[in-house]
Amino acid sequence: MSLLGRPPERDDVAPAASRPATGLVTRADGSTAEVLWQIAEEVPVALMFNSEPFAVMMATPADLEDFGVGFALAERIVPEAAAIAGVIAMPVDNGFCIDIALREGVIPRAARRAIEGRSGCGLCGVEDIAEVLRPVRQVTRGFALAEPAVRRAFEALPAHQPMNRLNHSVHAAAWCDASGQVHFAREDVGRHNALDKLIGALARQKIDPASGFVAMTSRCSFELVQKAAAAGIPYLATISAPTALALKLAGEAGIGLAVASREGIVFFG
Repeated sequence: MSLLGRPPERDDVAPAASRPATGLVTRADGSTAEVLWQIAEEVPVALMFNSEPFAVMMATPADLEDFGVGFALAERIVPEAAAIAGVIAMPVDNGFCIDIALREGVIPRAARRAIEGRSGCGLCGVEDIAEVLRPVRQVTRGFALAEPAVRRAFEALPAHQPMNRLNHSVHAAAWCDASGQVHFAREDVGRHNALDKLIGALARQKIDPASGFVAMTSRCSFELVQKAAAAGIPYLATISAPTALALKLAGEAGIGLAVASREGIVFFG
């Protein structure tokens, strides 16, 4: 088990997280032809703490060590990355397992989830409604995010999406510095999974979350704001508008939101 970081950009994850499928396309003139597509993988991933089952999530089987660490931090199951002694991901029957070893004396917060978490749902299986709208942490902004930085990040993001270049169906969460340069990204069929993976990568590579911002290829939902707050990320940039609840929670946490629009980059907070 190790928390050591790995190279942030790996094109080899793309084929492993996709599989070929043959389809039939009908053209405007009525003719048909076979097409070969790469389809994103979506598999059960069991999350365990000290080899005790906690949750089963549906996810893309790539960067699973990052996913495990990020899930533990973003869901505030552990108070900090230092509470994690190691993480290992392995294939099992019908999916994958991530086992997160906690340091002696560390007890995972929250009860185990009752059912599996779907790739499009960051909340599935939470048994207590109080766990859905949990209080958000206050985030400190060490810099002011500018419009050119957000625009630069969105323009650069496609180059950091090796999976999406193949299957055109996964979300990405990218880590950007204050100038908007994208340093690395993580991809998944679930937007919240992609952010978990990115948070895990930040922790494993010992990068201060407050030193930059996150750009995402999704709408801004409230669970993304909760995860960003838990990780200490000061700004979240998305390609679609926030929900009212996401905007409310961002205000409570002190997180700035930036959204791409036809009129330009729109800032909230």
